[in-house]
Amino acid sequence: MPQPFLKWAGGKRWIISRHDFTLPSFSGKYFEPFLGGAAIFFHLSPKSAVLSDVNPRLIDTYKALKEDWAAVYDILKRHQQMHSKDHYYATRSNWSSDIFERAAQFIYLNRTCWNGLYRENLKGEFNVPMGSKDWVISEDDDFASIGAALKYADIKCADFEGVIDDSSEGDLVFVDPPYTTAHNMNGFVKYNESIFTWEDQVRLRDSIVRAVERGAKVVMTNADHSSLRQIYEGVGVCKSVARASVISGASSGRGKTTELLLSVGPRGR
Repeated sequence: MPQPFLKWAGGKRWIISRHDFTLPSFSGKYFEPFLGGAAIFFHLSPKSAVLSDVNPRLIDTYKALKEDWAAVYDILKRHQQMHSKDHYYATRSNWSSDIFERAAQFIYLNRTCWNGLYRENLKGEFNVPMGSKDWVISEDDDFASIGAALKYADIKCADFEGVIDDSSEGDLVFVDPPYTTAHNMNGFVKYNESIFTWEDQVRLRDSIVRAVERGAKVVMTNADHSSLRQIYEGVGVCKSVARASVISGASSGRGKTTELLLSVGPRGR
């Protein structure tokens, strides 16, 4: 199966190999409305999928790889040859109008920026400084498999609610909204407000309830906080899943944290 090609905050590579994480079988489509690095999608490689995110540059990258992964890869190899401080900042400042060039830019910047972080300023400009890594092409890259997996996906730039509302009986929806676990037990709402508001959390909960009522299965990861456990009470089965914290830049500052895992199947079935 293909591996994720992006480093993405909140990515779910870590959870796939855990014995306490399982995904239910499903007969319909696979939905992932917060796509990010797409670790779960690539793990499943379903034959029919709807993938979405609100980040247009991210979505264009997936669309380009679906259409012609080799074109993106050839451009990425050129970035490898040209990589330098000057090239990094020139690439960061000048986004191409060509979708394949733009996809290669996105992957190049993701792999060479500081800590793989995606951040924009108030003007919508990517503004993460260059990091210490000098590799662009990895020996583990398999863009052919990535392109093949994406051939079966409908990829769109969209808000999560409309995407989840398109799910129906037999479908599986994997939901992984943006959140930080750094303040699970202290100021959760305050520290998450800028990335995913409490109103969005409630809207997400309502979307999940509607999907389940239509006969879909839903698996969600979220911040492990009492306020979220409360709004999902009676919706499905919630449990805490421990993981290493990656918030601190120094290994000495890293510890254990937990994330919330919700599983819910169609009601009355």
